Amino acid sequence: MAENQNSHDQQASRDPSFSLQRTYIKDLSVEMPNAPEIFLEQEGPTVEVSINVGGQRLAETIFEATVTATVTTRIQDKVLYLVEATQAGIFEASNIPAEQLDPLIGIVCPTMLYPYLRANVADAINRTSLPALHLAEVNFQALYEQRIAQLAEEQKQQDSGIILPPGATRQ
Repeated sequence: MAENQNSHDQQASRDPSFSLQRTYIKDLSVEMPNAPEIFLEQEGPTVEVSINVGGQRLAETIFEATVTATVTTRIQDKVLYLVEATQAGIFEASNIPAEQLDPLIGIVCPTMLYPYLRANVADAINRTSLPALHLAEVNFQALYEQRIAQLAEEQKQQDSGIILPPGATRQ
């Protein structure tokens, strides 16, 4: 009976596992450089949103993943507000095949963190006394695939067969 239990415990220790340990705001800033004068403007604002994903290994099975949003809202050429927020999470991933680890950190983790980021950005903007801006949904798999394609293209350009002398750079 004890042998059965040991065999079961050994199998469980080899099974893949993945879990979110903690989420936190790593960085949050709100700037309104042209207030209060910009409140007198009658034109509607334009909004630019940039999303970036990052990740790093902290320990053998512990990873930090981040999603950063930069929201710049302008009226004409003046900034109404600029919000930059980085939502981070600590994830435990053990016994995950190496080829699955990068997509896990680059797709699954940001997908789990993004709702927290959206809420924090909306809250930060709402605290400026302006109407909240709700970030649109993001397809992190498509972003990941774009990043992989871009890296492959950069690698292809570097491997063009042209040998540069020491100290020379590609332009």
